[in-house]
Amino acid sequence: MSGIYVHIPFCRKACHYCNFHFSTQTGLQEDMVWAICREIEMRADYLEDKHLDSIYFGGGTPSLLSEEQLNTILDKIRAHFFINEAAEITLEANPDDLSEYYLKTLTGSGVNRLSIGVQSFFDDELIWMNRSHNVQQAEECIANARAQGIQDISIDLIFALPGSTTKRWQANLEKFIKMQLDHLSCYGLTVEPRTALEYMVRSGKTGNIDERKYEEQFRLAEELLGEASYERYEISNYAKDGRYAKHNSSYWKGEEYLGLGPSAHSFNGISRRWNISHNSKYINCIKTGDTFYEEEYLSEADRFNEYIMTGLRTKWGCSENKLKTMNADYFELFRADASKQMHIGLMEKRSGNYYLKGEGWLMADAVMASLFIES
Repeated sequence: MSGIYVHIPFCRKACHYCNFHFSTQTGLQEDMVWAICREIEMRADYLEDKHLDSIYFGGGTPSLLSEEQLNTILDKIRAHFFINEAAEITLEANPDDLSEYYLKTLTGSGVNRLSIGVQSFFDDELIWMNRSHNVQQAEECIANARAQGIQDISIDLIFALPGSTTKRWQANLEKFIKMQLDHLSCYGLTVEPRTALEYMVRSGKTGNIDERKYEEQFRLAEELLGEASYERYEISNYAKDGRYAKHNSSYWKGEEYLGLGPSAHSFNGISRRWNISHNSKYINCIKTGDTFYEEEYLSEADRFNEYIMTGLRTKWGCSENKLKTMNADYFELFRADASKQMHIGLMEKRSGNYYLKGEGWLMADAVMASLFIES
């Protein structure tokens, strides 16, 4: 099955830690919807399989879209693709956008899953992050979404905030567990280039990330969520009763997807393509027919490394048979390096698959880099 990702590059405020492509200037929003719809028409043949198992509106803040704008994009997708009956249609949303009225419009549009950027259940932490909502809004929007019949709800929480405590992180996790939601994405804070947080750290206005606290809170999430019957199926994602996010899971399983909008990435198995990260340039290029993307064709080594990087992030791991089929010589190099990681307890092999193990989850980037084939 295939998926579509739609990038909506507008936000009310700039969160201090965010390095995704967005603008707080929303005057181009209507033009952007037009351009995304035109891109759908232009790239309708990109996906070999036109049956969609997932559509994901990310950003930015897709919940800034009006009912009409959201329906315009979805109708254009329906005109060129087949949306499967059980398809997952996700909207990333900020709590302050999810009024009862807006939630009703979402269900009418076909949106059946929400990914809500809660980030913390402490108001002072939300203020420090420069979020546009407060804790009360977060709690109310979840209750209202359920009342409108949206049961497939995921929230984001961030740990390892400078100045915060592990006790607070535990309270955030316990609050989530008490809400009995089926899915959680929990991310450790990172200091990304060209963000307000980088400036704050560099200028001494806030402390840097405490690695010891990061590790402690990473392990605490695994412990508490595991005790509450949540399964970690990807490094940062937990689900109950197999309620994995279809769209993100398709990324990690190497399935094809089409990315629409500025900065959006696409993958068709042999190449990657990414749109320019500039709103007005993207719109103007769509209007004039000029090139609005860059493209990279993946070598055999690139595809091998890509499978390692995505597969090992997940509970499904990397299949020995698939690695051998991709390239037998590369597999022998992989097996030798994986044996070293297994010897020190960071990986394991079960039933013909390779997996991260124990501290390997915490050190995933380093473990995976040690297994890559040099091209």
